[in-house]
Amino acid sequence: MQIEGQSALVTGGASGLGEAVAHALAAQGARVAILDRDAAKAHGVAAAIGGIGLMADVTDSASLTAALDMAEQAHGTARIVLHVAGIGGAQRLIGKDGSPAPLESFERIVRVNLIGSYNVARLAAARMAALEPLSGGERGVLVMTASVAAIDGQIGQEAYAASKGGVVSMTLPLARDLATHGIRVATIAPGLFDTPLMQTLPVPVQQALGASVPFPQRLGRPGEFAELALSIVRNGYLNGETVRLDGSLRMAPR
Repeated sequence: MQIEGQSALVTGGASGLGEAVAHALAAQGARVAILDRDAAKAHGVAAAIGGIGLMADVTDSASLTAALDMAEQAHGTARIVLHVAGIGGAQRLIGKDGSPAPLESFERIVRVNLIGSYNVARLAAARMAALEPLSGGERGVLVMTASVAAIDGQIGQEAYAASKGGVVSMTLPLARDLATHGIRVATIAPGLFDTPLMQTLPVPVQQALGASVPFPQRLGRPGEFAELALSIVRNGYLNGETVRLDGSLRMAPR
């Protein structure tokens, strides 16, 4: 799909990987709406790229619907949706005191990362399906975000790995489900990236993590994630696939 002139949505676009995607889409001529729980940051990024910033909670259908309505009024129905919003978290199943991990923590991560992904997919795709098809019959493309933890989950990452594994498992069925509507679905599974969350760690820890990547031996750059996202949007034959972006990293148990 040609990006220039298209309406695009980026969830989690106020920082990190999502912010990089928003900048890259705008640079290619897309009309970008940034959806994020942090409205102030969303407005700031939107101002920098000439887009629109909107507050949205991907787990709340009313909040998300309202944001989609406002984005549609400003830019038209989005043919490009980059769903990057998500949260992390790690907790051992059994604590040092012998107590089980709280169920609420597991539920929260799965709700945001997995249920939130489904919520974005269903609400955005329903709008895309009503659009007139472009040449070749394509109406839109949805790119979701998983993690290498979906396959290489580490100790304490049961909730995170399960939530991202669900996104990976959902990718092909969604692509098959939406094929009759001319909507493609693909997922990116990033490895270790230099994001604001990563930058909260001590520098020696960041350097050690980067050195654990086979090649190149460094953390991934948000711009590299954005490059892949835009390549997926442009490549009309890429559908139903999850692409690892990790420098051939395979995560150790811890």
